[in-house]
Amino acid sequence: MSSKWKINLSPFSHFWRTLAFRLTAGYAVAGLLLVFAATASLYFVLRSELESSTDQFLADKLHVIRTMLRDRPEDWDALHEEIELESAARKYEHFYVRLLDARNQVLLMTPGMSEQLDLSKFAPPSRRQSDHAVPMKGKNGEMFRATTATAAVGSPPATTDTIQIAIDISQKEGLLARYRFWFWTLLTATSVLFPLIGYQVTRHGIRPVEEMATTARRITSSNLRERIRTEGYPYELASLASTFNEMLDRLEESFERISRFSADIAHDLRTPVNNIRGETEVALARGRSVEEYREVLGSCLEEAVCLSELISDLLFLARAESPLTHVRRERVDIGQLLNGVCEYYEASAADSGIVLTTSVGDKPVIGELDRTLIQRAVGNLVSNAVAHTPAGGSVVLEANAETAGIRIEVADTGIGIPAEALPRVFDRFYRVDSSRSKASGGSGLGLAIVQSIMALHGGKAEIASQPGKGTRVTLRMPISGAA
Repeated sequence: MSSKWKINLSPFSHFWRTLAFRLTAGYAVAGLLLVFAATASLYFVLRSELESSTDQFLADKLHVIRTMLRDRPEDWDALHEEIELESAARKYEHFYVRLLDARNQVLLMTPGMSEQLDLSKFAPPSRRQSDHAVPMKGKNGEMFRATTATAAVGSPPATTDTIQIAIDISQKEGLLARYRFWFWTLLTATSVLFPLIGYQVTRHGIRPVEEMATTARRITSSNLRERIRTEGYPYELASLASTFNEMLDRLEESFERISRFSADIAHDLRTPVNNIRGETEVALARGRSVEEYREVLGSCLEEAVCLSELISDLLFLARAESPLTHVRRERVDIGQLLNGVCEYYEASAADSGIVLTTSVGDKPVIGELDRTLIQRAVGNLVSNAVAHTPAGGSVVLEANAETAGIRIEVADTGIGIPAEALPRVFDRFYRVDSSRSKASGGSGLGLAIVQSIMALHGGKAEIASQPGKGTRVTLRMPISGAA
């Protein structure tokens, strides 16, 4: 086939996959099925009622003739009027009756019956179903309902006659034909109108979704302040828009934290690197003695150690946030763990004039924990407490078993933390007093590491502090990994 005759169907294939097409098709099909079911049900009910009324007429006519043959078999005038004359007085729905004796000889017959009906189509008495009407087609194409029945003559019966009755139902068939015509007309009209109406309803219904998509397309990493309006939307879409806006709030906060985090990393990495570079350049500017070179190397080593510890902390935080990180749990006596941490920091606390003690109840506190990680978390807390508690103060390590799990507390009588700073103390690189923290060697990652360790154990860290009175950090975690 020549390329100029090829038809590009890609726009149509795209349209078939749209939500508007699917909803429109769903509305149209559902509407058509509903109209079809409703009109078809009405048609069958109407047909059944018409047949029922016709059968009742036939049954009533049979009952009248049977009664006359049983009670007044010699009253031929009444039979003649009932069989031959009554039908002529009807304008519509003519009926025809034929009365046969026991030898199938015609006794009475409605005039014109033989011209309208093929009398041989009546079932003989031996094959009949008593009082059961069946459809029959006339010689001129009209539709009839006919029945054949027997009737006892006299009381007591002396003989048995056969009654054949047929009623013209052409008027009713015409009514059903007109109903079928309007049925198909209505179905054809709805097959055109329903898709059009459904498409308009669908377009109106999904317009808020398109507006939300337009707003979402304007959102970039440099434009996170854009929000989707929720006014005037249906409840479900307003809820979706609110959820989307909340997600954008979290993303904006995360981007801001990442930006601050990147800036803090650059600053904290640049400082020791610049110190090493500066001291090295000064040392190489002219000849130095061995002792001077030793001092420069010692200073560079200190900066390298700080840099190595900072990188180690950053790597730990990165691993802690990875979903592949697993906690190596073992049965740990929390009291013994706190005593070990206390012994490790006891010397530095004594040099600072600080009393370091532990408090564990009479009953051992046992949990399935990662010993190394918990030691690091408690060690960070004790290190912070010792660094920010003046001489004469105290630091207490306490552990208790609770219904919900294990509680470890590190409380000091230090300088405390301002209330406005408490919500951010677990953020990375956050320092309440940056100058004091740098002087004490802090990088602002200690409490962030503590919170990450708690998250790995399914717990959390909480902090309470009053300036001038001290700080209390509480670690809560389940007793076991299953919890």
